[in-house]
Amino acid sequence: MSRQTAAAGGETTEGRRAGGRRVGSVAAAAALLAVAGCGGPAGAAGDGEALVVMTWAPSGTGSVDRPGVTALAEEIGREVNAKGGRAGRKLKVLTCNEHNTAAGATACAQQAVAAHVIAVIGSYSQFGDTFMPVLGAAGIPYLGGYGVSGSDFSSPLSYPVAGGTPALIAGSGRQLAAAGCKTVALVRPDTGNGDTLTRYLAAAVTPAGIKLVDVTVPEGAGAGAMAGPVQKAVGEDRAGSCVSVALGPEQTLLLLDAYRKAAPKRTQLASVIGSVHQGVIDSTGGAGGPLNGALATGWFPPEGSKSWDDLRTAAADAATAGAAPVDTTDLAVQTTWVAYQVFLQAVDRIASAGQPLTAKGLRGQLDSGDSIDTGGVTPPLSWGQTDMLPSAESPRLTNTWVTFQQVKGGRLTEQQSGFVDVRWVLTGGKPQ
Repeated sequence: MSRQTAAAGGETTEGRRAGGRRVGSVAAAAALLAVAGCGGPAGAAGDGEALVVMTWAPSGTGSVDRPGVTALAEEIGREVNAKGGRAGRKLKVLTCNEHNTAAGATACAQQAVAAHVIAVIGSYSQFGDTFMPVLGAAGIPYLGGYGVSGSDFSSPLSYPVAGGTPALIAGSGRQLAAAGCKTVALVRPDTGNGDTLTRYLAAAVTPAGIKLVDVTVPEGAGAGAMAGPVQKAVGEDRAGSCVSVALGPEQTLLLLDAYRKAAPKRTQLASVIGSVHQGVIDSTGGAGGPLNGALATGWFPPEGSKSWDDLRTAAADAATAGAAPVDTTDLAVQTTWVAYQVFLQAVDRIASAGQPLTAKGLRGQLDSGDSIDTGGVTPPLSWGQTDMLPSAESPRLTNTWVTFQQVKGGRLTEQQSGFVDVRWVLTGGKPQ
C-alpha cells in the first residue's frame, strides 16, 4: 500500500486498508480535513443511506479559482434530493477546497477516502499525479476530471469525459487545415507537455502539406517577453499564414495584447478552448478585439447551444440559493456538469440491475462499455476496453471528438455543426 504525505505537521498516513484504518491514519486524516477546508454536503438528510460523492476545486487562490465547480455540484445535489434522491437514496455532495496545492489536493482525496465516497466527480485540480494514488488505493473512481494532469488520462480509475489538450490541439490542426492554412505557427509553453502538443499538431497538419512553425514561450513569461513570439508566429503576415495559441489563459491575454499591437492583416488567429474562452474574448475587446473572427476548437458545443439549457437553469437556481456564481462558459463547470449526468445515469443502471451502489459497482458499470448519453454536449460516452486510446501516454482518453467554433460578434459560435473525431491524429493514423 502506498504511503501519502500528510499536509499537516509533515506526518504520513497509509491508505485505506481492507480491515480498517490505523488510529494514526485517522488522526492524520483529521488534520488533512482541516487544512483542505472541505465544505458541507448538499442534501445531508439520511446520511447513513446516502450516496456520498465529492467534488473539489481551488478557491481563494487567485486566477485559477473555480468556485463555480463546487457550487454547481451542490446545486445538483439539491435538485436530485428535491426530486426524492436517486435509486431511493439521498445524494450527499461533499465539496473541498484544494487550494491549488499538492497538499490541498491530497487533503481532499484523504477526506474522500475517510467519507467512503463512491466517486469523486467533475472537479478541477492540477495535481492528479498526487491525488490519484490516494483514490486508487481506496478504489474510488475519478469521474470527469478536468484533464490537466497526465494521471487524468492514464490512471485505471480515471474516467475522463473530454479529450484534454491533446484532442483540442489535434482538432485545431484539422480546423486550420480546413480553413486553407499553408503555414501554422503553434504558440505553446516551453515544457515537456508543450513538446507533446507540437507532435500532435504536426500529425494533424502534415498530411495536408502544411508547414508547422514551433513557437515556444517560457513558463511564467510576462508581457515584455511576448513581442518576440508574436513576431515569429506572424512572420511575413502572408495570406495562408495561421497562428494557433495553446497557452494558459493568463499568458494568452498577454500574447493577445502583443498580437493586437503587431496588427497583422492577413494572418488567421486560432486557439483552443481553455486558452481562449468567453471571459478572455470579453476582456480583450469582444467584437472589437483581436479575437473576433478567430477560430477555436472545443470539447463541447458553444455555451449558447441549447444543449446547455439545463446547465443554465442549474446555474440560475444556484444563484437564487445564494451560492457562488456558476460561470456556464467555464470549461471546468461544463466538464463537471457532464460528469454528474454520467454519474446519475450510471446509478440508475446499477440500481435497475439490482447491483450494490458502491465505488466498485460504479467502476463495473463504467468499465462495461455501455454508452451513456449526455444530452448532446458530447457523443455517447463509454470506457470499455475497445474504447481506450492505444497510447502509452493517454490510454484512458476515450472521447476523441471535438467541436469547431469561431468568434463572431464577440461571441463563440458554432463554425461547423456536430462533432469531429480526431482519434486518427492521436494514434498516428491516416486522415479520415
